[in-house]
Amino acid sequence: MKYVIFTFSLLALVSCKDSKNQETKMEKAEQSAETHNDHQEASKVYANAWASEIQLNDGNKWQANAETNEGILKMQNSIETQTTSTLDAFHKLAEQLNDDKNYVIKNCTMKGASHDNLHVWLLPLMEKIEALSEAKTVEDASNLKRSIEENVNAYHTYFE
Repeated sequence: MKYVIFTFSLLALVSCKDSKNQETKMEKAEQSAETHNDHQEASKVYANAWASEIQLNDGNKWQANAETNEGILKMQNSIETQTTSTLDAFHKLAEQLNDDKNYVIKNCTMKGASHDNLHVWLLPLMEKIEALSEAKTVEDASNLKRSIEENVNAYHTYFE
């Protein structure tokens, strides 16, 4: 009888251990899937699809108000001057860019088609800044910063 109890106990122990291994494997698979989904979502944000939607003013740049132009220069300065080698530094850059973006929104007096096209340019930038503030790896943050910089620098292609 002792051998039977010992055998059942041993089987239960092995069974529990296998169950824990399965749980660990499942957790790792779920984390991998989440990381993959995060990368897919981030790659959508990296893209500059807005460039195919924005229009020029009959071949000319749109006239922007001085405060909007000033806010864009603030963004460019933030990108150029802040060192970003750690995730924390990227998150701080995102905070600064968010402040700069809020300055643009608060002080924009543009109307009509110029304002509509500013939104075509600005809305994806806002998504990128938000994604940068939530980035989980330096690699993703670096890619987002690069995409933000492209977005911000393209402003002068469409606005003056």
